[in-house]
Amino acid sequence: MKNTLREERKRKKITQEQLASLAGVSRQSINAIERGKYTPSTTLALKISEIFNTTVNRLFELEPMDYQAK
Repeated sequence: MKNTLREERKRKKITQEQLASLAGVSRQSINAIERGKYTPSTTLALKISEIFNTTVNRLFELEPMDYQAK
C-alpha cells in the first residue's frame, strides 16, 4: 500500500510527533506508515483521515500487488 501521508502532513505543517499525538499513536508508528513499513488499522486510517479532513482513499492507495493472494 502506498500513501501520501508525509506530503499531506507537510502541507498542513504538522510534525510526526503532533500527528502521532492527535491520532493516539507513537511517532515511530507514523514514521513507519510514511515509509510503507506498517499498514495502519482501519480505525487508525480513519482517525488520520479525519485529522486531515479528507478521505482514507486520498491518503492510502492499494497497489496491484496488494490484490494478490498471500
